Amino acid sequence: MSLLCLADFKAHAQKQLSKTSWDFIEGEADDGITYNDNMAAFKRIRLRPRYLRDVSKIDTRTTIQGQEINAPICISPTAFHSIAWADGEKSTAKAAQEANICYVISSYASYTVEDIVAAAPGGLHWFQLYVQPDWDINKQMVQRLEALGFKALVITVDVPVLGNRRGNKRNLLDLEANIMLKDLRSPGERKSGLPSPTSMPSTSFCWNDLPLLQSITRLPIILKGILTKEDAELAVKHNIRGIIVSNHGGRQLDEVPASIDALREVVAAVNGKIEVYMDGGVRTGNDVLKALALGARCIFLGRPIIWGLACKGEHGVKEVLDILKEELHTCMALSGCRSVSEISPDLIQFSRL
Repeated sequence: MSLLCLADFKAHAQKQLSKTSWDFIEGEADDGITYNDNMAAFKRIRLRPRYLRDVSKIDTRTTIQGQEINAPICISPTAFHSIAWADGEKSTAKAAQEANICYVISSYASYTVEDIVAAAPGGLHWFQLYVQPDWDINKQMVQRLEALGFKALVITVDVPVLGNRRGNKRNLLDLEANIMLKDLRSPGERKSGLPSPTSMPSTSFCWNDLPLLQSITRLPIILKGILTKEDAELAVKHNIRGIIVSNHGGRQLDEVPASIDALREVVAAVNGKIEVYMDGGVRTGNDVLKALALGARCIFLGRPIIWGLACKGEHGVKEVLDILKEELHTCMALSGCRSVSEISPDLIQFSRL
């Protein structure tokens, strides 16, 4: 069966997975208002193409934190990829390396960071750090990441507690218990015989703690989950290097703005001082162009990567990335943009629909 778009991958992936696994991957918080609006909000934006321009050559390359990537389409941190494919994050990392884009590895990956990096040693890797109450664990993790060549730390800020995910509860899936079992220590430390520390994120981590985090790493720190101008301004004030505008795919607090809607507010607030990215609801190349037109440096994909894994493993992830890149290439050509730098706000308008 030909899988021609991300919607095809979604439909096929659902057939490959158990109901419990599918509900975990797709699961939204509460009534799913934000989950659905993430996608619907893109459709409220219309394109304003410019014609009679030379589009014989299209260049989708860009940079993030000074690193070149082949397209402004990267991979968000999502947990437990082995739910969808046995090799899990190792397959995801290989596909990202082949595509020459950034992969943000989750704290709750199915494999150790050492195993994932070994599978794709030439890849551009960032790490999603859920800050732990035990700062010794945070420091040890940062040291491991720096030694392995990670290029940035992504601090997810919107999970002081887990959102109300009804699907998991109906399936009797205790996500908190699974997270508590995740051992964040290095392979060597696990052999020490000492009991594993719990790994739930700290509920007390706040702005005042950022200097301590910055003092233990030389890596740029990116905040994921910012949705307001007030927090964006605080990020700049605290010398944060980037923001991923995100509502956790509608899995945390329901009835917050769609990511693409919050993007405008955040971009305006930082006023070019730091890079801004976004995730949530991107399903087509048109969506990517709209996000870039609103000021995102690149977009990050969550669920579609898992769909690709469930369908074809590493090759499925690569196909998902290739489809989106090709759709962006076409959209750029049809809109009169020869390079990512030519994508500007005047290419879009907001529909009354």
